[in-house]
Amino acid sequence: MSTRYCCPNCKTNRSRFNIIEQTAHAVKLDPQTGEVMERFENSEDPGPLHTLYQGPERRIQCAVCGLIENELMFIKFADK
Repeated sequence: MSTRYCCPNCKTNRSRFNIIEQTAHAVKLDPQTGEVMERFENSEDPGPLHTLYQGPERRIQCAVCGLIENELMFIKFADK
């Protein structure tokens, strides 16, 4: 990973960041207790009433001001 970042909020930080790896787990919960009743693996179809997570795999947090955004925001701002 050799990608340049720049914080779009504080505009000066180009070196201190937290990389947040996101992992989604598709589950079916009991509505009364909140207990996990069923887990769906990547290859399983959770059914027509369950939309699988389609968000970013990683988000970036500026370690100076605390802003958390999609990685693309930090990359694009570094190109300015």
